[in-house]
Amino acid sequence: MAGTSPAMTTTSVRMSIAPTPFTPHFAPLAAHYDILLCDVWGVVHNGAAAAQDSCDALTRFRGQGGTVILITNAPRPGEVVVRIALERLAVPRAAYDGIVSSGDVTRALIAARAGQRAFHIGPPRDLPIFEGLDAPLAPLERADYALCSGLYDDTVETPQDYHALIERMHARALPMICANPDVVVERGEALVYCAGAIADLYHAAGGTVIYAGKPYRPIYEQALSMTAAARGRPAELGRVLAIGDSVRTDLKGAAAFGIDCLFITAGIHAEELGGRDNPDATTLAGVFAAAGLYPKAVMRRLTW
Repeated sequence: MAGTSPAMTTTSVRMSIAPTPFTPHFAPLAAHYDILLCDVWGVVHNGAAAAQDSCDALTRFRGQGGTVILITNAPRPGEVVVRIALERLAVPRAAYDGIVSSGDVTRALIAARAGQRAFHIGPPRDLPIFEGLDAPLAPLERADYALCSGLYDDTVETPQDYHALIERMHARALPMICANPDVVVERGEALVYCAGAIADLYHAAGGTVIYAGKPYRPIYEQALSMTAAARGRPAELGRVLAIGDSVRTDLKGAAAFGIDCLFITAGIHAEELGGRDNPDATTLAGVFAAAGLYPKAVMRRLTW
């Protein structure tokens, strides 16, 4: 079942803070893996344009017999993400075998509450998450649970705008399903808030939150079920590599699941690290040390 707290426990080895070496090309690393579980926003595209080098690297990996499953915290079903994001941004279909989203995991959580009334927090574009399920939408006062897929308008709002709503939900002791554990995501050159930011505030206020998606196990289990179907055999975890740009979701999720991680710096941590093109290796090492988590390798961008 999805986690109920943003806190994670891992067995990663702590290391002293030291500059982190960057891997210039993915090809030598790729030879050690059969399966890639690749993040979407921040690696394959930035919400405004496809990352051509990344798409080329994934395509080349598949051309050598590898399997690529895109794994994203988008709060919509995977097939919707393909239609409204990947195809729109011209991400080539040859770059991946399949996709699993936190929206897919969320739909399973909704289905388990069949007949219960849901109070939706998020924009209308996320409503496909309810399609075909027995989940009548209701105002907060009559809802059995809340489902947060994002901010109502992430172009002008911040999580601080939701304090009054959080107080009302807490007064009713409504459990919340968080359909996207990300706190922020890239949209072009900007960062916008996601459902995880609101869910974290609700959790801090004493509310019960069920987080779907990375860094929790169900999304990884679903992705590896997809690879087993594609390859005709179960995956060996030692031959699986996660690729992502978030310490909170990608690195923590890979560590908790017991697989290696390739960390991409030109994503949501870019500003913190001093820029997309020239990230500071010592600062990056400090970020890893603060989290107590270390990736297998680090690249600025995924490049074959």
